Amino acid sequence: MTGGKADRRFMAAAIRLSRRNLGLTSTNPSVGTLIVRDDGNGPRIVGRGITAIGGRPHAEAEALAEAGGDARGATAYVTLEPCAHHGRTPPCAEALVRAGIARVVGAAADPDPRVSGKGYAILEASGLAVEPAILSDEAANLLNGYLTRSLNKRPEVTLKLAVSSDGMIGRAGEGQFAITGPVSRRQVHRIRAESDAILVGIGTALADDPELTCRLPGLEKRSPIRIVLDRDARLSPGSKLASSARETPVLLATAIDADAARRAALERLGVGFIACDEHEGRIALPEFLEDLAARGVLTLLVEGGAETARQFLAEGLVDRLVLFVGPQPIGQGGIASPVDPAAIPAGFRLLRRDISGADICFEYVRTD
Repeated sequence: MTGGKADRRFMAAAIRLSRRNLGLTSTNPSVGTLIVRDDGNGPRIVGRGITAIGGRPHAEAEALAEAGGDARGATAYVTLEPCAHHGRTPPCAEALVRAGIARVVGAAADPDPRVSGKGYAILEASGLAVEPAILSDEAANLLNGYLTRSLNKRPEVTLKLAVSSDGMIGRAGEGQFAITGPVSRRQVHRIRAESDAILVGIGTALADDPELTCRLPGLEKRSPIRIVLDRDARLSPGSKLASSARETPVLLATAIDADAARRAALERLGVGFIACDEHEGRIALPEFLEDLAARGVLTLLVEGGAETARQFLAEGLVDRLVLFVGPQPIGQGGIASPVDPAAIPAGFRLLRRDISGADICFEYVRTD
């Protein structure tokens, strides 16, 4: 790890700031920027910025606007390399130069060929000191939706499962089944609030009639787009999903030949559709994910059920595993989880292990 203690401290603060708008910045990443100056009495933050809702303005512009004249001679901490290309606004790298910033500390690298290395080059050519790759892994962890879309042309996929102590995710024929406690459930709603979209298979939608919204007080409007893998458009017009489609968007991933009458009934309620390719009678997931990326989805949270989880895992499309393990067994009649902490697929490493009330949360990320 490079950089001094102060650089790591301020970059960690910028990374925490960037988390605020996860899931709200469309195709742009949620970046955090801090402007810090030291006039001899110790460093102080004079400007804070985060990518605005919808993706504009960028974090650097927001932080510079707050700092005003105090930006001259200061250090900018930016969680992603400043952009170097002209779009609707001038490059952020040039804005930092014009503001008189003396030094830029960066975290994650930007794989976009319009930016990669070019932002830092603009800064260095103008005489600014540049310190890249400070807490780069920590920043990339939050930016992984943007990075995955840039590199792989699909969203980052997080598979979340609640698993009993004996490796089950529910009991057959009983619909929604409480495996974990209230602390874990609140954590799940926090993950939903930070995601662009959430997905279940039609089997889960029919059996559980879920809402798939964020119901944390004050964060209800951060509910993600709700998606159902529903080849034949079987979702009931009376379901919670369909009946609330005008308040929180619902998309069905269907085959081209899905029943026209059922589709029309759902469309009248505001349900949208993605016509998908098929492979062996199922929605072709790689192509479907490309379609989602084209719609601006950076992060997709997959919540169920077992067969949908297995399909994403089998096709190597899961980037992050979040497992909430409850303390009680389910026993006979349980539905086996496709994955549990005792049997993690190759290519994943443990990122964190947290106590969540009476439960334990394990988070794994891909290493390949």
